[in-house]
Amino acid sequence: MTFLPKNSVTLKLLTLLLLTLLLCLPLARIGWLVSERGATREQAAQELAATYAGAQTLIGPVLLVPYVERWSEAQLDEQGKLKGRIARSRQATHLVYPEKLEISGTVSPQERQRGIFSVLFYDLQGAWTGSFAPTHAAGIPRTEKDSTVELLPPSLAFGLSDVRGIQGSPVLLLAGEALRFVPGMPFAAEGSLLASGIHAPLTGAALKAFEARQPLMLDLRMAVVGQRNLSMAPVAEDTSAQLAIRWPHLSFGGRFLAAQRTQTQDGFQARWAVSSLVSAAGRQVTASVQAPAGGPRPQAQGLDTFDVSLIQPQNTYSMSDRAVKYGALFVGLTLMAAFMFELFRKLRLHPVQYALVGLSIALFFLLLLALSEKLAFSLAYGLASGASVVLLMVYFSAVLQGWRRGLSLSAFVGLLYIALYGLLVSEDNALLMGAILVFGMLAALMLLTRKIDWYALSPAPATVDSAAD
Repeated sequence: MTFLPKNSVTLKLLTLLLLTLLLCLPLARIGWLVSERGATREQAAQELAATYAGAQTLIGPVLLVPYVERWSEAQLDEQGKLKGRIARSRQATHLVYPEKLEISGTVSPQERQRGIFSVLFYDLQGAWTGSFAPTHAAGIPRTEKDSTVELLPPSLAFGLSDVRGIQGSPVLLLAGEALRFVPGMPFAAEGSLLASGIHAPLTGAALKAFEARQPLMLDLRMAVVGQRNLSMAPVAEDTSAQLAIRWPHLSFGGRFLAAQRTQTQDGFQARWAVSSLVSAAGRQVTASVQAPAGGPRPQAQGLDTFDVSLIQPQNTYSMSDRAVKYGALFVGLTLMAAFMFELFRKLRLHPVQYALVGLSIALFFLLLLALSEKLAFSLAYGLASGASVVLLMVYFSAVLQGWRRGLSLSAFVGLLYIALYGLLVSEDNALLMGAILVFGMLAALMLLTRKIDWYALSPAPATVDSAAD
């Protein structure tokens, strides 16, 4: 058998470094596979949004008051003398927002399946109560000085970005009159912020109170389903909202964050209080509806809203992606641990044996990805890491000529897996824990080898024939 040269330790370390770099290739391929599967999951979410319901932006309730403005224009002859007058008119829509609007409700999570993928939805059981101030034609903008305004039958409108999310029939009382919603948004042009939604024509007591310029008391109950994100536009003069969200992992966004957030047993209790002094939502919606045909309109992305997003912190693919990023570190630490046994026990391990050990670590991440698509991530992680530890224990027991040595080295790998899981589930302290882990491993290696005379190491330790074992 050919023996290694005198600087065999240096050569072995260079070989291990090369092996670690080569093993980064399958790790990179597994990382690419994780990204691909994650993209497929996002595609499934988009398909569910197209066939079921997407994210919801809620605007309203708001009174739509269509009107006709009429005026006459003078017609002059060639000498500039009055020849007659021509009647002119234009039709537009006036928007009236609530003086006060109180929103309350419960947001419960739902999970929908698309193939093997699970997509998070929510179910909002909401109530909108408030009042509209007396309305009259004086509040309607006029384009001509001496024009007259004729009011047309008004409607109460409620804007939703995806009307398919409405569950059942909403219950609406306005001025004590039960009104019925019908599809569509009258007098709201295509592309406006109120282009999608439902409306209820005013009838009975509600219409009489409107015509008599009396306050209109509002009570609306409605169930809405959406995907992940819920946005509400505070269009009233004074908007307050209180939502009980039965999901512990939330992201609050939009222009207005919750004024109060209280953690409960199953989620959060959140409150908002927004005045029209700080919110331009009403003006933005009005500008969008009254914009000239063909002109630019405010988009939903720029609308003032307060948002709640339900997130999955232990998303299978994000967790697997984070795990794979530690793959090279795990391979290097495992190979270094095996090298320490070789060094202190005067054994000889072949580079092929190191390569097989490194491949078993890389295979763990692939096994984790495959299992986590079928099982809960924690269970998948336990099964994949357990299988990897058992495999390494059996292999090391033979290679290192003793089950105690195999057990101790596999126990070290098991501790690495436990540390990795702690990194994955710790959202806020992952960087700190990772830095402490790397520093601790390096410190342990330096302390264990602090008295070794690397130049005096024997180049020819006893050979371990793994094939015979």
